[in-house]
Amino acid sequence: MSEIINVEEIFASKVFTLAKMKERLPKSTFKELKKVMDQGGELSLAAADVIAKAMKDWAVENGATHYTHWFQPLTGITAEKHDAFVTHPDEEGRMLMEFSGKELIKGEPDASSFPSGGLRATFEARGYTVWDITSPAFLKEDATGVILCIPTSFCSYRGEALDKKTPLLRSMEAISEQSLRIVRLFGNTEAKKVIASVGPEQEYFLVDREKYLKREDLIFAGRTLFGAPAPKGQELEDHYFGTIRERIGSFMKDLNIELWKLGVTAKTQHNEVAPAQHELAPIYETANIAVDHNQLVMETMKKVANRHGMQCLLHEKPFAGVNGSGKHDNWSLGTDNGVNLLDPGDTPNENIQFLLVLACILKAVDTHADLLRQSASDVGNDHRLGANEAPPAIISVFLGEQLEDVVRQLVETGMADHSNQGGKLETGVSTLPDIDKDATDRNRTSPFAFTGNKFEFRMVGSADSIADPNTTLNAIVAEAFCEAADELEKAEDFDIAVHDLIKKYLTEHQRIVFNGNGYSDEWVLEAKRRGLPNIRSMVEASCALTTEKSIKLFEKFHIFTKAELESREEILYETYSKSINIEALTMIDMAKKQILPAVIGYTKKLADTVIAVKEAGADSTVQAELLKEISDKLAEAKRALTALEEKTAKAGTIADEKEKAFFCKDEVFTAMTALRTPVDELEMLVDKKVWPIPTYGDLIFEV
Repeated sequence: MSEIINVEEIFASKVFTLAKMKERLPKSTFKELKKVMDQGGELSLAAADVIAKAMKDWAVENGATHYTHWFQPLTGITAEKHDAFVTHPDEEGRMLMEFSGKELIKGEPDASSFPSGGLRATFEARGYTVWDITSPAFLKEDATGVILCIPTSFCSYRGEALDKKTPLLRSMEAISEQSLRIVRLFGNTEAKKVIASVGPEQEYFLVDREKYLKREDLIFAGRTLFGAPAPKGQELEDHYFGTIRERIGSFMKDLNIELWKLGVTAKTQHNEVAPAQHELAPIYETANIAVDHNQLVMETMKKVANRHGMQCLLHEKPFAGVNGSGKHDNWSLGTDNGVNLLDPGDTPNENIQFLLVLACILKAVDTHADLLRQSASDVGNDHRLGANEAPPAIISVFLGEQLEDVVRQLVETGMADHSNQGGKLETGVSTLPDIDKDATDRNRTSPFAFTGNKFEFRMVGSADSIADPNTTLNAIVAEAFCEAADELEKAEDFDIAVHDLIKKYLTEHQRIVFNGNGYSDEWVLEAKRRGLPNIRSMVEASCALTTEKSIKLFEKFHIFTKAELESREEILYETYSKSINIEALTMIDMAKKQILPAVIGYTKKLADTVIAVKEAGADSTVQAELLKEISDKLAEAKRALTALEEKTAKAGTIADEKEKAFFCKDEVFTAMTALRTPVDELEMLVDKKVWPIPTYGDLIFEV
């Protein structure tokens, strides 16, 4: 019998929650803390000292010896430097455990070795971490012990954002300020802020760790650079939502427990489409906390998988020929007095505030489709987007039949006098009740889909931080709200003005709405006819950051400066080139040291067999033909290997980062594909006992 888990008891047990702060802090200090959390401002140093002591005492009571300012640099993962609570021993030699308000609020990690895109010279080492008071501190426990983790922003000495969180927090303030202007127009005077909420669905693969360690490509690149398809893939769709196997279930159980302790609201778990692929989804949270928690989800997945003798793969496309992994970013806006701005109500045609919000979002997505596409681009996602398993690289918006009909009415006639209703679903079974249907179906091929009371941005890659897409979403919608509010606040007749503005925005931006099959070739042609951008790769998407309209957008709301945007574009080019270089060098190493020697050895055995069969007087045609086929593929692989080595070496001589990135995309990656093709064909011809690395069948069906 399995142990009984009391979720209510363990939930957030490793988090310094508001409830714990209220219990441990003086009333006046807690009141000051809560005011800063809700309204902004700075804590007094006296209050910070009191909070720091309470936080330290709680952490020490739970076994902590060190603390860290936990931050998210532009590597896309988290970073931490541990400092012990210990101070100088007292006169009697006793060690004291102390933690001050100054240490809580500010840290000084070395900033020189993190990506900065030219914002920092190597010798400019000083950087600052600053406590994000709105995201709770938590305890991490591993082989290093128990560490108090304090979520922070990370900035340079001159104040430039060197992380993912600082721009996100700036964008949250921008969307709140501009959203308030919209709700004020409709008479909501009680709301004090509007909160961007996010619920990221996390897809991942699990493979046996022993087999993983035999694959250099998985270790160094996170994906298989070689690999022929297994006889069975996902074509029967029998893995999706299938019975969870014991080993996977044991992992999921421990993962949930670890996440619940950290305050992560892990709710949904299931098998995904591809063999060995799974998904975890949490409940919605404030955007910056959702970002922090998603980083913890990815870290915890890897840690728990290792305990179970498995490896968690978060790469967007670890295996060719089966579905890759994404991270559906469910985004919504709500006031602090309980109004969801994306709730259409029962009659959306009569909900003028919702229609204005919807029109503004369509305007934002259409105007900044390139920027939204860029926010979901990375090296791994290039393999996934548009591959009949994920949204295409073309940004469009799915509204569903009900809202599409309302939009059509408003555009064509200026009035929407009805909205389609879902009706009843009759099952045809007497013992099953008839149920109310939603007013529209879902569309899993859409990159940006309205799903009832939120938008689901489905392009985000599984390994990515969700900070970038949510920063972009907040920014572009804030701009649209700002422009709408500028016009409506000065209108003499608000009712007429808002009606006209909704129609104007919907008419001008209806091209972004598409409810059909986003996987079809016809949609690519139709999108081109509509003038929608089709940005196929990370490299092509990167320049969207520094267009005139992007710089104007981000500087207007103080989210990024021009220099910060230019630095991020530079980092993207560097990241792409370095990632492709690592993959190319890994392929070269595997081919030269493992695969080609194994095949050469096998051809020797075949040649000996041909000679022996001939000498025995038997027909050696089959053996000879197989030997020739393998030898031809071996020669093709060797030529491709030489070409890849030459292209990789040439890439290293290119100084300009943008030029190098495009060369890696067009030349090096093409050479990598040319090497993979004959090697994968050889895998299908060579004796499995001779093949030097675990196959797809070994990896994804033997977990």
